[in-house]
Amino acid sequence: MRSRTDSDFATPRRQSAASVTLVIDGRTVTVPEGTSVIRAAAEAGIHIPKLCATDSLEPFGSCRLCLVEIEGQRGYPASCTTPVRDGMRIRTENPALARLRRGVMELYISDHPLDCLTCPANGNCELQDMAGAVGLRMVRYRDGGANHIHAATDASNPYFSFDPSKCIVCSRCVRACEEIQGTFALTIDGRGFDSVISPGQKGLFSASECVSCGACVQACPTSTLMEKSVIELGQSEHSVVTTCGYCGVGCSFRAEMKGDFVSRMVPNPNGQANHGHSCVKGRFAWGYASHADRITHPMIRKSIDQPWREVSWSEAIDYTASEFKRIQREHGRGAIGAITSSRCTNEETFLVQKLVRAAFGNNNVDTCARVCHSPTGYGLKTAFGTSATTQDFDSVMDADVIMVIGANVTEGHPVFAAQMKRRLRQGAKLIVIDPRATEIVRMPHVQADYHLQLRPGTNVALVNAIAHVVVTEGLCDEEFVAARCDIGEFERWKQFVAEDRNSPESAEKISGVAAEKIRAAARLYAGGRNSAIYYGLGVTEHSQGSTMVLGIANLAMATGNLGRSGVGVNPLRGQNNVQGSCDMGSFPHEFSGYRHISDPVVRASFDAAWKVQVDPEPGLRIPNMFDAAIDGSFKGLYVQGEDVAQSEPNGKHVAAALGAMECIVVQDLFLNETAKYAHVFLPGSSFLEKNGTFTNSERRISMVRKVMAPIAGKEDWEITCELATALGYPMKYSHPSQIMDEIALLTPTFSGVSYPTIERLGSVQWPCNERAPSGTPVMHIGEFVRGKGKFTITEYVPTEERTNSQFPLILTTGRVLTQYNVGTQTRRTLNETMHAEDRLEIHPADAELRGIRDGDWVSVVARRGETRLRALITERVQPGVVYTTFHHPESRTNDLMSEHSDWATNCPEFKVTAVQVAPSAESLHARSAAAGG
Repeated sequence: MRSRTDSDFATPRRQSAASVTLVIDGRTVTVPEGTSVIRAAAEAGIHIPKLCATDSLEPFGSCRLCLVEIEGQRGYPASCTTPVRDGMRIRTENPALARLRRGVMELYISDHPLDCLTCPANGNCELQDMAGAVGLRMVRYRDGGANHIHAATDASNPYFSFDPSKCIVCSRCVRACEEIQGTFALTIDGRGFDSVISPGQKGLFSASECVSCGACVQACPTSTLMEKSVIELGQSEHSVVTTCGYCGVGCSFRAEMKGDFVSRMVPNPNGQANHGHSCVKGRFAWGYASHADRITHPMIRKSIDQPWREVSWSEAIDYTASEFKRIQREHGRGAIGAITSSRCTNEETFLVQKLVRAAFGNNNVDTCARVCHSPTGYGLKTAFGTSATTQDFDSVMDADVIMVIGANVTEGHPVFAAQMKRRLRQGAKLIVIDPRATEIVRMPHVQADYHLQLRPGTNVALVNAIAHVVVTEGLCDEEFVAARCDIGEFERWKQFVAEDRNSPESAEKISGVAAEKIRAAARLYAGGRNSAIYYGLGVTEHSQGSTMVLGIANLAMATGNLGRSGVGVNPLRGQNNVQGSCDMGSFPHEFSGYRHISDPVVRASFDAAWKVQVDPEPGLRIPNMFDAAIDGSFKGLYVQGEDVAQSEPNGKHVAAALGAMECIVVQDLFLNETAKYAHVFLPGSSFLEKNGTFTNSERRISMVRKVMAPIAGKEDWEITCELATALGYPMKYSHPSQIMDEIALLTPTFSGVSYPTIERLGSVQWPCNERAPSGTPVMHIGEFVRGKGKFTITEYVPTEERTNSQFPLILTTGRVLTQYNVGTQTRRTLNETMHAEDRLEIHPADAELRGIRDGDWVSVVARRGETRLRALITERVQPGVVYTTFHHPESRTNDLMSEHSDWATNCPEFKVTAVQVAPSAESLHARSAAAGG
């Protein structure tokens, strides 16, 4: 349910160059052509009663409350479905309209419980408001007639209840599920008085296709669909607008508060990334912030076989500083380092890399963002001159052809996926390149025109084959290339991709995708007026991740699909601040803004601002830190907001490295897997407990506002400052806004960014500077940041991770909608009931060959380790490929992963692991016992 504080103009805004002037209640109003009468009135401050209409949905015209009188027209039309016309003269109030509206409301209330005082929506109910607005004082039809007042409540969804006794069948929930989310999980079953809202086939919400995005709850004008948290706590007293701490979409929410408790998270209709939509995680899965597992006091221990001891903040900080100083005295300045977090704010991440460079005196800083998306930074910076997406999310609505490569958009980036699905339902064409049939390949009213189901590890061969078709069939945009790109490099690239070894026929042998399907997809992409590419970790987490990003950039430049809305190369970031952690200088070789530390001019600006001399030599990446730890030269690590023991590949190697260190400091909300190896635990703060900014996948910098006081007493940036001070390098800030001012001072792409600017604009997309004071939604208009676009030769090199008779299957990994990353947060919410375990997807042919039945426990054995998962037999994966997720620590999925990594950036090759799968001894024993053997 929308809050009463939200402005609602009844129908969506229309965009039109033409305008229409009309008169409403004697007031002259001018609005864009196509605007509804009810919206025109609302924009003029005239509020017509309504129930089925809301400005997030197309008009429906079912409630008949918004009737108006139009001069010269018979009857009383619904103002929501009536478009304005020039010269219209409209009355919204007269005795006849008042009588009709009261009659309509009387019929609604005749089939509605009169329990307003005990109803959880009391004080925030549109039906209640409209009864008052039309002056309803009596109901004549309550006695003796049929009604739905005793219909049973469906409480099967963990987060909201469905009380059909209070339903007015306005269809807003059904339309929200269709128009906004695109799941089509709800319908109106029956006709006339027998019409009821039905999830799925007259079932429960929990058994339907519902994905718990909350769009139906948001749309409901009564308490029919209501958050259980509101039922328990009551209506909110105040609210704070903040930014979601989950994925890279960066949704804006209003945290509604009942005292010090969050009563619900409501998607902000003015949110520029999400436009009032949400997913199950951001909308409902915030309970982890107050979970009983939260660590609220600092703890230390001398060795990891000792129990933790609670200490004061000062003792924990002083102990950490003394240990780090001791290690550097005994083992050298480079013996310690830090890992920044993609879940923390820009300001907090900036301070950690500053701590390393200024207080530790080295450049041993890295981030999980490099572990997933560093090929994006390398590839896009090489080709275009900047390491980020070229478009804003809204650009997808101008795309005619959408190519999705290695990204499960509906589960990893669900709110953006809902927008993408809207565009596809409007007629845009879809190409999906993925080893697995992700949901978007085929779903209600959306079907991919081409699904190129390639073998994992063969991305580069496939993109070269697509480029081969573009070049050899004359589909290049020669005019764009001549104006915008380096011609010499383009000609060399054309010659390379035109070779027979890059043909679709050659790629078919490598990738398993039919040559004719490759040709058809290439023609569709190159022939689109606006063609856009969106990609994810299925591109970057390969040994040729950087090569593939360069191949995508080549393809976009060759077809002229850059520099305007509806096109572009768009990486989809996994965690909430992956983009920001990269922007802030979390790499051992780069300052904020992706400038190399060896550049003396850049380094001089940091030296002057920080009053130190920054080491010009790059430091250690995460895998280098682990190797050095095993070698004995790296002894201390500060880990802020990451669980490297669960998220890094080759888990046994990681465990050995962590076990070899003398002082590991973990700063987090919970005792995660990495904390098992820690000597100091510093309790962190959730996104609800801090101020700062996040930067989402579209380079959008949005405010994170403190909703409640930090449970452990400090925001994360304050902890880093205290540690730096204890190390002898004072960091003194009174508010994160001062840290952002420092970022802006030292980072050209952020030079125009400040908290007042973000507050004024709502959010801002970098570059934001003197040339673009309001930010940059679409990059590379007119020219590339680097000048001329750079084409690069992209040779296909097979991965070193090969299958053989011992390990004949390829394991690849991904995510599910209801869990997030390694599950530290979502496993401590009711989302755990929706995905309680990681399962191994296996094709029926592979399962039959191995004697595996659906639901069996199976052993998954790789060259480096073994784990045990429950099997899910499905044709979503192709023969020879198995798939699983990595949200549960007991799955130990990453223990199986190889040491192989991207040639340019060391990004681990998570997506290709050779394995063997067999029924576990447990399953075989159970089967034997069931057979009486």
